[in-house]
Amino acid sequence: MIKELEQDFLNYLLIDRKYSVNTKKSYENDLDQFIEFLDKLNLNTLEQIDKTVIRNYLKYLDLMKNDERSIAHKLTVLRQFYKYLKIEKITKENPIDGIAQPKLKKVLPKVLTHEEVDKLLSFPLKTKYDFRNKTMLELMYASGLRISELIHLKVHDVNLEMATVKVFGKGNKERIIPIGDYALAALSIYLVDYRSQLLKRELNDDLFLSSRGSSMTRQAFFKIVRQIATEQGIKKELSPHTLRHSFATHLVENGADLRSVQELLGHTDISTTQIYTHLSDHFLEQNYQTYHPHGE
Repeated sequence: MIKELEQDFLNYLLIDRKYSVNTKKSYENDLDQFIEFLDKLNLNTLEQIDKTVIRNYLKYLDLMKNDERSIAHKLTVLRQFYKYLKIEKITKENPIDGIAQPKLKKVLPKVLTHEEVDKLLSFPLKTKYDFRNKTMLELMYASGLRISELIHLKVHDVNLEMATVKVFGKGNKERIIPIGDYALAALSIYLVDYRSQLLKRELNDDLFLSSRGSSMTRQAFFKIVRQIATEQGIKKELSPHTLRHSFATHLVENGADLRSVQELLGHTDISTTQIYTHLSDHFLEQNYQTYHPHGE
């Protein structure tokens, strides 16, 4: 029964809440883990799940070496699941009520310096794959796209004449983002000279294509970014999302107002964007200590 309710909830997220496929998959993984825990205890009805079961599940997650952020996310998923069950009048009881979210330590995201960005983007261009990778990196840094937004771009989402890119973000919300000269030049070269070389027999309107002619995947681009960073001598551990953080931080550093950065990033709540003011302050402090004669 609980498994059936899980599928109804996931359909609700996709259809009614307009959650992305990736978010839906994340919720599904967390719910599957919870249902697996219930199966071990021979619990298969909602009536059997009370606060004690939920607390024991959280202890189990801790014993399984899940970090605080992961546990917090799993509890949020359960909270949303029970909220849905109450909306649908499937249950009146919510065992999550009164259970506090784990307190998370505020960890500033990793950001590249301006010099590191220049180094990352200046790798040699020899093959059609290099030009594709260069365009993806330039576009990420120029626009602050999420990796999921980048790989789902279509050719018609790019307007070279207006120097903009149309993006469908979380909740399928559309936003139009301006792109700078470097990304615009890279896109023009890629679209005119190299994208057609990546196409195979079947037509494909995805902007960025893999070596098989299909759309680029998150995992593949993650590996590409890591490989380029290593080859360019960048010691920091980074991911595609690091470029999004760098985009926002560098904007704030150079005086962009927070509301504009929020719109560019596609954040629903400006409090999410405020982390970049802390990052900017952090870098100012680091630079002061490094370069001021009496900084240390």
